[in-house]
Amino acid sequence: MENCIFCKIVAGDIPSPRLYEDDKMIVIRDIEPKAKLHYLCIPKTHFALLSEMDGERAELLKHCFERIAEIHSSLGLEEGYRVIINQGENGGQTVPHLHIHLLGGEPLKDF
Repeated sequence: MENCIFCKIVAGDIPSPRLYEDDKMIVIRDIEPKAKLHYLCIPKTHFALLSEMDGERAELLKHCFERIAEIHSSLGLEEGYRVIINQGENGGQTVPHLHIHLLGGEPLKDF
């Protein structure tokens, strides 16, 4: 999507330090952190909602979660972390490109 900020970050049009990258995803810091450590796992393929899921997108998300499990310690999340995927405006999704929030680095409050 030409106006998607995450697509522009993935393409390198908007600079953002990458803490992890492979051929399917990147991990960057959230610019408005809600915890001491707050990262975004952004798939390189654009789609906005889980309701757009098909087999290929399911495999992409599986890849993202497998990599998160492998790299969480290198991100400082070895003591635990929260995984959040906001969906739609009422769900708090502010960028219409599916992404996974990783929050940790401190005890997190219940909600």
